[in-house]
Amino acid sequence: MNKFLQRSEEKELMDDLDCGGWMVAQTLKELRTINKLLGGNKVTTSGLKELMNSSKNDSFTLADLGCGGGDMAIHIKKWAIKNRIKLEILGVDANPNIIEFARERAKEENLAIDFVEANVFDPEFLKNPVDIQTCTLFTHHFTSEELVEILKNLKRQSKLGFVINDLHRHFIAYYSIKWLTQIFSKSRMVKNDAPVSVLRSFTKEDWEDILKASGIVHYKISWHWAFRWQVICWI
Repeated sequence: MNKFLQRSEEKELMDDLDCGGWMVAQTLKELRTINKLLGGNKVTTSGLKELMNSSKNDSFTLADLGCGGGDMAIHIKKWAIKNRIKLEILGVDANPNIIEFARERAKEENLAIDFVEANVFDPEFLKNPVDIQTCTLFTHHFTSEELVEILKNLKRQSKLGFVINDLHRHFIAYYSIKWLTQIFSKSRMVKNDAPVSVLRSFTKEDWEDILKASGIVHYKISWHWAFRWQVICWI
């Protein structure tokens, strides 16, 4: 059967919440470079701009889910400062080892970003709802059934809405990243997880089905280079 027809449920090495040490540090470093070179970060910030422009607020609170090493939270904070947007950011991840990496990165950048260890399957995973939540390269780690549960929790914990930035399941994306990481990566985790993440990712139809099952009515799905889906959801 064509392996691109439906989402894979193969686990990634990074899905182990106990993973840490040099391999994770090297993986986070390489992922930072990949996202920067392929322009994937802009998918999140352009979605934030559209969501914020639909609000009359002059300041916002934001939770970055699956924040990993803090790269996207840091990128969003710098983007907000550059654009004179008042924005408080909380990074959320279930891996305590990775949370420590994120705190150190924010400290090195001298940026005021809070980070917390939390499980998004908990309906009250945030102490207080925030205006906006972001998920960048996070949602593909879960099955479609799990995502329905997570998105329902996001609806409860978001005042304005949320922005999802994740991969497009496509053979060009799969073989390109598999070839590039085999040649250039020093991390066994990156070599394994990068192509697996594409197989676990989405088509537009996948997102439409997941959003419908989550009870989300007001949304926008758009494709961006390089093989990214941007999903903006309004509450």
